[in-house]
Amino acid sequence: MLLSDKYPFLTNYFTTALSSSKRALPQSLLFYGNDLKSQYILATEIARLLNCKKDKSDNCDCLNCKWIREGSHPEVKTISRIDNKPEDDDSKTVISIKQSQMIKESLMSESEFHRVFIFCDRDTEGNICGLNPLNFQAETANSLLKIIEEPQPGVTFIFLTRYIDDVLPTIISRSQCFFVPSKAAVTYNYSVIENVFTGYFEFKRSDVFNISQKLQDLSGETAISEILSAIQNYMLFLLKANPNQTEIIKHIEFVEEAKKQADLGMRAVNIFDNLCLKIIN
Repeated sequence: MLLSDKYPFLTNYFTTALSSSKRALPQSLLFYGNDLKSQYILATEIARLLNCKKDKSDNCDCLNCKWIREGSHPEVKTISRIDNKPEDDDSKTVISIKQSQMIKESLMSESEFHRVFIFCDRDTEGNICGLNPLNFQAETANSLLKIIEEPQPGVTFIFLTRYIDDVLPTIISRSQCFFVPSKAAVTYNYSVIENVFTGYFEFKRSDVFNISQKLQDLSGETAISEILSAIQNYMLFLLKANPNQTEIIKHIEFVEEAKKQADLGMRAVNIFDNLCLKIIN
């Protein structure tokens, strides 16, 4: 068993890539979504499967699998503003150029292991957080482009972020990107938009502005952010029931864009018109 029980939405892709010589795993992966802990678990599980010396089972007791479970594997490294800093690196808020240089220098020597670099952030309590333009700045990201674009065999880069556009486009273009839904038990509350938005896949293009107006009417009593969260909850509910319906993932991204527009103070009419135009075909 590979990832099928934990991440059924990615099972087909990763089991094929990890078990078939005909389809290799991309050497740069980008995971995005709200549950950074699940992303990190998936990243370390991929690292374990790439390094396992036995049968790749969940309970494999080979040395590589033990090391990865303990977080002590010499060639599976978390790269954050806290983790794996060179001794002379006094930066505290960013993944630094010195860390990038350290990675490039480490790749100049051969290794008996499959090297995996997991890029993420951590909060003050050590919890896994996502990359963003503040903690993973353009200068550092650009310094990694050559080794990502022309990677050595046996090297995999994995980037973790909440929003896909929080990572430099040049990293995105060189990576295979996957939306990772939360695996925690979640109640998807979308009651506030239930009478307006459920079944939106069946709406016609001619319904766009009518649906937008109904959402605007809701904003008279409910905050725009609440309405957008309810829409997203409904989409996540649909995605959980239909994991292969990848169009929903794109719609979730559109709602994230709408949330940012709301944070910037954009008018409700513009937010909901733009959103409905993007998701109603």
